[in-house]
Amino acid sequence: MILTIQLNQAEVLKGKGVLVTAGPTWVAIDRVRVITSVFSGETGLRIARYLSGLGCHVTLFMGPGRARFLNEDWKHMQVRKFSYFQELETLLRTSLEGTSFDVIVHSAAVADFLPQNPFNGKIKSGVSDLYIKFSPTPKLIDMIRTLAKSSFLVAFKLEVGKNEHELIQDGWDSLQRHGSDLVIANNFEQMSEEDHVAFIIDPSHQIIRVENKTQLCTRLAEKIACRLALASPVHSRGRL
Repeated sequence: MILTIQLNQAEVLKGKGVLVTAGPTWVAIDRVRVITSVFSGETGLRIARYLSGLGCHVTLFMGPGRARFLNEDWKHMQVRKFSYFQELETLLRTSLEGTSFDVIVHSAAVADFLPQNPFNGKIKSGVSDLYIKFSPTPKLIDMIRTLAKSSFLVAFKLEVGKNEHELIQDGWDSLQRHGSDLVIANNFEQMSEEDHVAFIIDPSHQIIRVENKTQLCTRLAEKIACRLALASPVHSRGRL
C-alpha cells in the first residue's frame, strides 16, 4: 500500500508569517570605516519575493548590499533595513520576542568577528602599521533557534574551495550543530548573478541540488511546504 501526497504548495504557504534576513553586515573599525563582505543580499531578496508571491506575509531584514528591489517588493513585503551587526542582532531579538513567525530564512551574510576596541574617531591614514584585535560575534542562528523554537528555520552555510562531498558534510554538521530544519550549503566559487549551485539538506539527510537562484527559490518553497504539510496534515490529501 503506497500513500501519495498531493501537495498544493500555495495552499500550504498562503498566510504564513515568514521572516527573511538578507545582505551583509558591517562591523566598525572606526567612526567612518567598516569591514563587511562581498554579498549583495540578492539571494535572500529573491527568496522573500518568491514566498510573498505564494501568499506568505513576508518581513525582510535587509543589510547594506546591492540587491535589486522592484517597486512591487515595497508593496508586498515589510522591509526593514540594517547596516551593522549589532543592528541586525537587535532587530532579531526585538522581533522574535514580540512576534511569532511560521518560517524563518536566515540568509544574511553575518560577520563572524567584531573589532574589540573600535576607534572613536577616524584612524589617521598615515599610520604605517595597523593592528586590530577581533573577537567572535555571537551566533545569531543560535539566538534565533532559542527565541523561535516553534518556527521552521532555514539556515545557510557558505564555504570556499570545498568539493561537493565536503560542502554537503559541512552543511550537515551545521544543521546538527544549530538545530535548523533545513540548511542550504553554498560554495562561493559556484555563485554568480544568476547561477547558484547549492544543496538543500534536511535532518533525514535528503539532499536537493539546485543550479541557479530561480531553482533555489522554487525548490526551497516546495521543501518548506512539504515539511509544513506533514506537520499539519489538513493541508495534504492522501490517496491509497
